[in-house]
Amino acid sequence: MKVLIVGSGGREHAIAWSVAKNPKVDKIYCAPGNAGISQYAECVPIGAMEFEKLADFAQENSVDLTVIGMDDPLVGGVVDVFAARGLRVFGPRKNAAILEGSKAFSKDLMKKYGIPTAAYENFDDAEKALEYLRTQAKFPIVLKADGLALGKGVLICNSLEEAEEGVKEIMEDKKFGSAGNTMVIEEFMTGREVSVLSFVDGKTIRTMTSAQDHKRAMDGDRGLNTGGMGTFSPSPFYTKEVDEFCQKYIYQPTVDAMAAEGRPFVGIIFFGLMLTADGPKVLEYNARFGDPEAQVVLPRMKTDIVEVMEACIDGRLDELSLEFEDNAAVCVVLASEGYPVKYDKGIPMYGFENFDGKDGYYCFHAGTKFQDGQIVTNGGRVVGITATGKDLKEARKNAYEATDWIQFENKYMRHDIGKAIDEA
Repeated sequence: MKVLIVGSGGREHAIAWSVAKNPKVDKIYCAPGNAGISQYAECVPIGAMEFEKLADFAQENSVDLTVIGMDDPLVGGVVDVFAARGLRVFGPRKNAAILEGSKAFSKDLMKKYGIPTAAYENFDDAEKALEYLRTQAKFPIVLKADGLALGKGVLICNSLEEAEEGVKEIMEDKKFGSAGNTMVIEEFMTGREVSVLSFVDGKTIRTMTSAQDHKRAMDGDRGLNTGGMGTFSPSPFYTKEVDEFCQKYIYQPTVDAMAAEGRPFVGIIFFGLMLTADGPKVLEYNARFGDPEAQVVLPRMKTDIVEVMEACIDGRLDELSLEFEDNAAVCVVLASEGYPVKYDKGIPMYGFENFDGKDGYYCFHAGTKFQDGQIVTNGGRVVGITATGKDLKEARKNAYEATDWIQFENKYMRHDIGKAIDEA
């Protein structure tokens, strides 16, 4: 079987690694891919947003399954282009990917179907947003750009001054481009954040193991929001009781709500949850694997990923159960110093051979490329170092040990990934 993976980050590397384990898969392509993915796949120079070119490639090379890793192409409707040509593709159609593509849509959906989430208002006029903040808002408050903003379009504002500045950034200065044409103002929730990924076939949902992400750039959760500086799985705070509540009131109701709206969801739903004093609530939905969540969840998954994806496409997910190893995984992101603002690229990297033959240690490439035969940095988040262990503490120890195995000049990382484990 031939598989094409669309994307170029650590998530796609983890997917390629998982797909490569299936004995039926004899050829993997990745568009555009990166230096690490080339270990498993033939990288082809087609951008993730070049839908027709991607579909042409899949047709010409008799690709049996295409997996869309990234949010932008999903929200842009790549799945519809593939489906129109009768090509098998894993991911939601455009009308379902709106679950991630528009925060205003997802908030309205939750309100309509009684799915627990923070109280909110949507605004497409900056003046009206400011008026609301000045007269009705309780601080701290959360401002969210409606569209895709690489996971960075969320501002937590502690005062009216900060909120006024935030409205200016999002709606007037268009810091996140057209994503800020509409803005959601939302109550600030406190509690622990947990991520749960799931496979969905339009009607059935199968959740994967939980994970917990670290979004801020610096230790102690300070600094700017990033795409994610590290993660661990499972979350000790995601208890059996929390799972039962979420299955009943959040997961299945979301799938049913999308079907009822005539937007049946096939693919991955990522549930960003806040465990509040009043019970779990939805922070956000994503319509694909999280990055770096995929890098800790997939190494723990025992069930074959290709089989699950095929079952989703064929609407027979109810026939499968998902199994995970009884262990833990921690991923620490090695980034370029200065990320997420300004950083150098093209810096030579060394030490990849240290991972050869080491069971339970992984180096997932996020922003790398080959330059004259040498692997160099090519992004803010460069690689994700993942390690497993019998429990979270052992996995964390192993992951941090392995961060020393990779060297490049402007290497930067957080030193407190998984610190919450000690509080559990």
